[in-house]
Amino acid sequence: MGGWIIVIVFLGCVFASVPIGFAIGLACVAYSLSQGTINMGYIASGLFASCDSFPLMAIPFFILSGALMEGGGLSRRLVNFFDSIVGHLTGGLAIVTVITCMFFGAISGSGPATTAAIGAIMVPTMVEKGYDKKFAMALVAAAGCLGVIIPPSIPMVSYGVSVNASIATMFMAGFLPGIVLGTLLIITAVHICKKSGFTGNGEKFSFRKVGHAFKDAFWAILTPVIILGGIYSGFFTPTEAAVVSVVYALIIGLFAYKELDLKKTYKKFAEAASTHGTVNIIVGTSTILGRVLTLEQIPDKIATAMISFTDNRIMILIVINLLLLACGCLLETNSSILILAPILLPVAMAYGVNMIHFGIIMVVNLAIGFITPPVGVNLFVACGIGNIPFAELVKKIVPFLIALLVGLIIITYVPAISLALPRLLGYNG
Repeated sequence: MGGWIIVIVFLGCVFASVPIGFAIGLACVAYSLSQGTINMGYIASGLFASCDSFPLMAIPFFILSGALMEGGGLSRRLVNFFDSIVGHLTGGLAIVTVITCMFFGAISGSGPATTAAIGAIMVPTMVEKGYDKKFAMALVAAAGCLGVIIPPSIPMVSYGVSVNASIATMFMAGFLPGIVLGTLLIITAVHICKKSGFTGNGEKFSFRKVGHAFKDAFWAILTPVIILGGIYSGFFTPTEAAVVSVVYALIIGLFAYKELDLKKTYKKFAEAASTHGTVNIIVGTSTILGRVLTLEQIPDKIATAMISFTDNRIMILIVINLLLLACGCLLETNSSILILAPILLPVAMAYGVNMIHFGIIMVVNLAIGFITPPVGVNLFVACGIGNIPFAELVKKIVPFLIALLVGLIIITYVPAISLALPRLLGYNG
């Protein structure tokens, strides 16, 4: 009965458009009042204790780092650099969009942030060069999904905390899957460009231009090298790397590129604080919900039901992927991970799926949720930037959605894509 109360209250709140963090919290409160198994004091103390985590401190700093780097002009310089290399090709600006989103994802760790930062620059440029505006917005929204797959990644931090997995290993595992998905998006975009007659930027390739753009973007290009190099060399932890990235972003924005001033810096701090406030509520309430579900033995029951459904590894991964895709359509990414990872990981491991590989499967599934209605955060961000109707953008996103789903299948059934790099660098799992 307790489990049904949680489900009914939670779904009722979701369909009533209650913010996801509050929906989870209200479900826990309803359970407490109706069952008496836990009291309100337990929920209050749990909310605080769940956020008192050193690894979770990486999330607000990565959010702030991404905001400062976008405001400091790093994203614009990355666009100019990659445009100097491939912008002259057929569909060149589409290729630039995907590559820049991949690179900015290695700075921000956020899908919506990547969509907003790159979309604001690339879409007007693409439209000016004759690209269809709806195509440009759909491409930016889809490529923005790579922001949480290319490390560092905020959802990977959440996964590591929820199942006690190495966050640094998760970061290493995200590189090749991110490249696979980016490549598929580029192939899809170039095919559409050739079919639609979208050309390059109209400029000839020039090594001099590339050199000038590289010089201008040098400090931006160096960002992921410092962040990820420090993590993998053992010089600092992912949480410390997040702090380093904030300090680096401030120095570059204020003194190197000089595009940050006190007013703009304050605005970016306020934006990051607002964003993290939402994430913190979700983290706290999701943790409490996880404890309540454990009390009700829901994870064990779900695991038993799924195992009894089939003993075929391929089929169980299909079921898990479908469940995660459905959750990605309805729930916020971090809350989905914090709730479902402890439930689904034991099931996956019972079928021989590696913990790190499963984490990548989970993140990719939920990243696709960024472009699937009704939640589809990247779609709403793109609509806001491009000022186009939501329904029209959804139609244009279909080819890119198919490309990402193909990539998901490849990543799911070829574990080496996720595990090759971690094992090369010493991971023994």
